[in-house]
Amino acid sequence: MSTTRPYPPGDRGPEPSGASGASEGGVAAAGVPEGGVAAAGASAGGEAGPSASSAGRQVRRLSFDGESGVVPLARDFTRQALYAWGWLPADTADQRAAAEDVLLVVSELVTNACLHAEGPDELWITCDKKVIRIEVSDRGTGQPAPRTPHRAGRPGGHGMFIVQRLCLDWGVVRTPGVAGKTVWAELGAPA
Repeated sequence: MSTTRPYPPGDRGPEPSGASGASEGGVAAAGVPEGGVAAAGASAGGEAGPSASSAGRQVRRLSFDGESGVVPLARDFTRQALYAWGWLPADTADQRAAAEDVLLVVSELVTNACLHAEGPDELWITCDKKVIRIEVSDRGTGQPAPRTPHRAGRPGGHGMFIVQRLCLDWGVVRTPGVAGKTVWAELGAPA
């Protein structure tokens, strides 16, 4: 797998584990995003409940196969996960802002897959005590990047700029021989 960063990584330490293609157990998992956990029992609507919970790490997966209205679907799915993980209801303004940032990043990544790829395939949300990771896979060949120079008053083209500003880090993972990509973003958990 290869990871492409549009800018130097933040102060987050080594490459995210998903970029190496290894699951938490250290075994390569073909076609499985970060963490290597595939959700079982997805319903016809494509939604799966909690699919992993080890050492405080929780994973949820949503398949968009045959779905319409994918942006609101992704936001609702993410909101349900945030409630299940205790991010919502928020007790403080900072916690509320953190949850809203997660929902906004999900919206931007799914919207970009709709506009610039052939639509999203899956949404993965992984949460541990410090970081929430969002991954959106699609079949597109393009490379997402913030528009430069960024012009705030100009319509459109703000999605990846917003992601870059809100997230601790983000990037693109591609698997050789497999069409498409996974765009991932990580945000800090609320204090």
